[in-house]
Order: sequence, then C-alpha cells, then structure tokens
Amino acid sequence: MFKRRFFIVLVLTIPTLIWSDMLQQWFGFAAPEFSGAQHIPAIFGTLIFFYGGWVFLQGAWRELSSRQPGMMTLIALAITVAFVFSAATTLGWEGTSLWWELSTLVLIMLLGHWIEMRSISQAQGALQELAKLLPDTALRITEGDQTEEVRADQLRSGDRILIRPGSSIPADGVIESGNSSVNEALITGESRPVKKSEGEEVIAGTTNGEGSLRVKVTGAGEETALAGMMKLVEEAQESRSGTQSLADRAAFYLTLVAIAAGLITLTSWWLLGAEWDFTISRVVTVLVIACPHALGLAIPLVVAISTTIGAGNGLLVRDRTGLDEARNLTVVMFDKTGTLTLGEHRVVATQAAEGESEDDVLRLAAAVERDSEHPIAQALLKSVEERDLELPQAKDFKAIAGQGVRATVNGRELQVGGPALLEDQAIDVPDKLKQAGERFGEEGQAAIYLLEGDRVLCVFAIADAIRPESREAIDTLHEMGIEVAMMTGDSQAVADSVAKELGIDTVFAQVLPDKKTEKIKELQSQGKRVAMVGDGVNDAPALATADIGIAIGAGTDVAVEAGHVVLVRSDPRDVARIVTLSRATYRKMIQNLWWAAGYNIVAIPLAAGVLVWAGVLLSPAVGAILMSASTVIVAINAQLLRRASI
Repeated sequence: MFKRRFFIVLVLTIPTLIWSDMLQQWFGFAAPEFSGAQHIPAIFGTLIFFYGGWVFLQGAWRELSSRQPGMMTLIALAITVAFVFSAATTLGWEGTSLWWELSTLVLIMLLGHWIEMRSISQAQGALQELAKLLPDTALRITEGDQTEEVRADQLRSGDRILIRPGSSIPADGVIESGNSSVNEALITGESRPVKKSEGEEVIAGTTNGEGSLRVKVTGAGEETALAGMMKLVEEAQESRSGTQSLADRAAFYLTLVAIAAGLITLTSWWLLGAEWDFTISRVVTVLVIACPHALGLAIPLVVAISTTIGAGNGLLVRDRTGLDEARNLTVVMFDKTGTLTLGEHRVVATQAAEGESEDDVLRLAAAVERDSEHPIAQALLKSVEERDLELPQAKDFKAIAGQGVRATVNGRELQVGGPALLEDQAIDVPDKLKQAGERFGEEGQAAIYLLEGDRVLCVFAIADAIRPESREAIDTLHEMGIEVAMMTGDSQAVADSVAKELGIDTVFAQVLPDKKTEKIKELQSQGKRVAMVGDGVNDAPALATADIGIAIGAGTDVAVEAGHVVLVRSDPRDVARIVTLSRATYRKMIQNLWWAAGYNIVAIPLAAGVLVWAGVLLSPAVGAILMSASTVIVAINAQLLRRASI
C-alpha cells in the first residue's frame, strides 16, 4: 500500500514542484504558462494531502482514540498544519504557501514507511520460509501397496505415505520401512543429514535424502511440529518485552516533547515578529523531525529478526521475556536425566582382563544378551551399535533367574551378570577388576561382569550415559561467567559422579519432583538469576518458577508449554547460544534506542531555527529526509544482527 501510494504521489509531486514560484526563483527557470497554471501547486498539493496523507490521518485518529499519541499523530499534525496554512494563503491570507513542502513531506514519509514495512517483512521472512517447506502434495499408499497423489492438507493421522528420494516430507510420522538420511537443517538447525531407519521419526518440512521411505503419519496440518514452530515464532514476534515497553514510553514522551517544541517555536518566532510562512515552516519541520518513527521501529524490528534467527538455529522463543532475561543469567540449573544425559543406559566404562580388548569383550557380552529384554541387555546392544561393532551370533541362550544370562558365542560358553552371579559361583575376581567393580558401585553405576567358565573377562559400568555435548555446553557457560547447577532424583553418588565428570558447580541430589521448585527458589533467594533446563512432566513447575524456563524440545508437551524457550535439538550447548543471542539482541535494541531518540537533541533545535543567524535552516522536506534517514539507519542496524555468531 505504501509502495503504491508513494509512486502515485511521486507523479503528483513533479508538477507541484515545477509550477512552484519559489523553486522557479531558486533554480532560475520558468514553468510553461497557461490559463490556471498558477493553481497547479494548490490542486496537486490538495490531492497529495488527501490521497497520500490519508493513511497518516487515519493512523493519528487511531492513536488519539486509544489515547496513545505517537508518530502518526505528529505526521498528521505536521501535514495538516502545512495544508491548512497553504490553503489559507491560496485563498487570500497573507504569506507564502507551503504546497511544495507539503508534497515532498508526504512523499518522503510514504517512502520511509515503505522501507520500514519492507524491513519488517524481510525480518519475518524466516516464518514465511518455514511455511514453504511443506510440499503441496503427497503420495498416499493405498491397498495393494499402490500410491495416489493427494493434497498434503488431506493427510490424516494413520495414513501411510511414500517419501521418494529428494522429496520434502509432508507430515510428521514414523518410518515403517526403508533407510535414508534426512536434511533437518531448517527445522532443527542440525547442519548434517540425519540417518533414519525403521521405527524412527521424521518431521514435516524436512527433505529426504537418497533412500525411499514408507512412513505412517502421526501428525498432519496443524498437528505437525513445523506448524507448532510457526505458531511459536509468530507469538514470540507479537509478544511484548520490557524493552518494548520502554520504547513505547519513550515514543509517547517524545511525542509530547515534539508538540511542546512546536508550540514554543510558534510562540517564539511570533514574538520575534517573523513572517507567518517562515514560522509555520519552522513548526512543521519541528513536528516532522521529532517524529518518533525510528523509535517505534527500533525494538519491533530487532524482535522480529532475533526470533527468526533463533528459529533458524533450533531455538524457539515462546515468550520474549525469556530471551530478554537470558543476558542477565547467573545460574543455569540442569535437570540431569534426559538433559545432560541421554535418559538411556549405556556402557560408560570398561575394565578388561589382561589380554582382552574392550571392543572384543563388549561384542561378546552384547551377543550373549542379544535375546534378552532386560535394560542391561539394551545398554550393551546400544553401545555396540553406537561404536559400529559387528555383533557375532549366539546360541543356546538361557536366563539365570536373579543372576544374569548365558549363551554360546563362537563356541565359547559365556555368562553375563552382576555381583550375585559371582557370589553364586564363588568366582575369584582379579584385583584389578574387583577394584574397578567397587569403584563403579561407589559412583552409582551398575557393575556387570562377563565370564567364561570361572574366568572374569571384564567388568562393565552401566549407567545413564552423559550426552557427548554436555561437557562442551558447561565449559561454554563457565566461559560466559555463568554458574552451572544440576538437579536430580538420583542418589548422591550418581549425581556426584556426573557432576565430577562434567565440572558442575552445584549439585542437588535425591530431589523429589514436588521439591524441584524449592531448589529454584533457594537460588533465587540468594539474588541469583536462574534458568531451568528440563524435559519431563515433573520439570514443568520448576520451568515456570525459574526466571527463564528452557524446555528440551524432545520432551513432553507439558514441559514445552511451561518453558520460555524451546531447544528443538535437545542439545544442551544451545543454552549458551540463547545467552549469546539475548546479549546480541539487547545490544542492538539499546543502540537503536539511543540513535532513534538521541539525534533529536540536535535535530529539534536546528528544525526550530536556532542557527538561522548562521545560515543553517532546515526546510520541512529536509526534516522529513533526516527523520526518514534515522529510520533507515535503525533498520540497517537491526539487520546487522543477522551477522551475530550464535
């Protein structure tokens, strides 16, 4: 709308300038003369006022109706004063009309608003790009393993779809068959393709790689993770922060200052006996140059950019307050299970007997446990899978009640079990392995032994595995000067073991779910600003109590709803990135606020004509250019936030 009006007003302004007596005198040219030519500035200036200026008059009416005078009020007041005075002089009032000033003022204001709207639209472009990720159609599998092409919005939970290599995934789902790698960069921020196989989840809007997948739909349309992301980003861009409230108050008071400055300018030049056209020009210039346009753009544009940057990097801001407060954090409290750890058991340490390699004993133990459903068996098998080891075949599997399991692997009679197995068979454990088993137990880990006959081949430590990224996450927070705490319902021994390995400063162990909020309040009572990072239902109250609640995206919906920020990738390193983004965003906001409000200290006196004695005189059009320039500077500075490394 601003773009269209700008070009139409541009066409109307040209004859207004050509037939302006003042411009003809300044530039020494004569416009073509014909009957009624002297009325061209008035006719075209009036058209410009009502057509180009109508949007500002409407905006002023809305501001005044809500008792919040602001930028539209000042613009409307400036162009109305210029129009009324020009109309009066054209009809016989003594003075020189301001038609060309009025025309160029409206033209430049339309240009400034067009640039502003374009900047905001570009800032919100990431949200539009998210919407484009979903394909228009999908291949739904019918009876007989045939496919039919349907619109993506026709998919429902339970449908089976075919995802061909290179195509976008139209809905959330679980892979029923097929292997591939999926590019999830625009959803999770993960730069490398993620390997996917049967039983694993895929996300709508991601791109399939080289393999063909058959997927059972679990969420389509508004139920997809992508739709949820778009909703969160949109809500965050619309949410208000403390800094936004400060900008609004500053804009309100600047409006009052501008009106007061206009009245003082009018009164002063009237008392000094200046001509009315000069006095009105000064008033109009003051009103225009003091317009808090840049101030109104300073915060919303940074908000739009920062939330889209966050979304593109796997950080979903649900509440702007959370992102604002992240820069002031002094403590980050992590829930242990599922946050710093995987929430799944793995082999976290191995002590092998003399002459045995760790990989070999792990392969043998996992092969023995292959047919078992016990969590220990799953821990061994997952560890083998993650180390990409080949699993040998086992036969004659048998579970030993309360002790462990046995099987034959490559002709070797092997057993896997805990201390009870050793006691029952009165096995003599070598000192090195015995000490390792005792150490594992002291650290709250399960000690599991692999036996061949009466010989102990190794002892494994089975525990909730620490995420590979956790150490780097905590080191980064320490570098930022932020203390790290951990809270868990596990025993003190388990908690201390994890804390020692990761370098955590403060540990709260054996914390019941309903006591987690008390630990948060305990830290807050010490004057600390606390962020809580968690993923479970029992973390939701603590997330809500903390100054910032950071929910792991792979966690429950309850936890996600309670958090200010959601980590899509479930990567604890992203906590530091939130702080970095918060600090960079705040710097841009403050820079913009200082520029948007600060330049008026110099601009308003110049507009009022305090240096007219020195030959420095700003016309309304020049004032509009300076005001628009400040808006453009604020917009450019906000766009530079995109260069911030998070």
